[in-house]
Amino acid sequence: MTPFFSIIVVCLNPGEKLLQTLQSIQKQEFRDAAQSYLKQFGYSPTVEKGSFGCRNMVIGDPETAQYLITAHYDTCARLPIPNLIAPCNFWAFIGYQLVVVLLMFFAPAIPGALAGLLAGSFDAGYYVWLIGVWVLIALMLIGPANKHNANDNTSGVVTLLEIARSLPESQRGKVCFVLFDLEEAGLIGSAAYRKAHKKASDGQLVLNLDCVGDGDHIRMLPTKKLKKDRKKLTSLYKACGYFGKKNVLVQEKGFSVHPSDQVNFPYGVGICALRKKGKILYLSRIHTPKDTVLEETNVNILRAALITFITCGAAQ
Repeated sequence: MTPFFSIIVVCLNPGEKLLQTLQSIQKQEFRDAAQSYLKQFGYSPTVEKGSFGCRNMVIGDPETAQYLITAHYDTCARLPIPNLIAPCNFWAFIGYQLVVVLLMFFAPAIPGALAGLLAGSFDAGYYVWLIGVWVLIALMLIGPANKHNANDNTSGVVTLLEIARSLPESQRGKVCFVLFDLEEAGLIGSAAYRKAHKKASDGQLVLNLDCVGDGDHIRMLPTKKLKKDRKKLTSLYKACGYFGKKNVLVQEKGFSVHPSDQVNFPYGVGICALRKKGKILYLSRIHTPKDTVLEETNVNILRAALITFITCGAAQ
């Protein structure tokens, strides 16, 4: 177990208070623990405030860094329905989203219909249905916190801190690490950071670690603007490779989407680990009690890959 994983046992392991909900007090405890940990290695973390009580932790100089390495540390709500994302397959991605939308609209129709029949009023049934829809939406955004968050996003936080710990001091000026708050509430933390550092972040390569702990197929998913910048895009290949049954690759062509903080930046890269069934790469179990897998091998692979990327020099 690396020194990094030691702090995760204290701060982020399921059953320990910092991973359970990461609500206001627990978030502060996490930030205190993370700041104390990072100071051991010569960093001076700061906390930037944003709207809706957002608190982003910034490690490094956001104005002079060549690129950002980011991860969100807030906890998702426990979904009332299973969650599945196929970020590299358009039809699988859209198909599942449609299923979710249909369930959200049709599930409340049952109590709505019963209410309408019992009251003998269409209006009564309609309002019960409408309230049900809004309750489901609220549960998805601000419902009870999911107590198991090994992949989403303990894995990203762990990997970011491990890269920071291992990065040679001579290379630290190139990077600013950012732990975003309120990603699960609508990418609020990264939007606040982008607003505060718009000029600098216009040209920075943003490597966002979200759900990197469960799966053998680690993918880098660039934004549309990044795909058009050949110099920046091809520089990402310095971090790619095959590691036994695992691999790190850039999804350069075709459909790719990863709904996370990197979308708020022109040159953003979403990094996630995916499982594979047939030809479909997918991300599952997040936002549910089954989110209990965090493979240390994935953390070690990404730490080595991104440190190699940094030290070799990313394209500007």
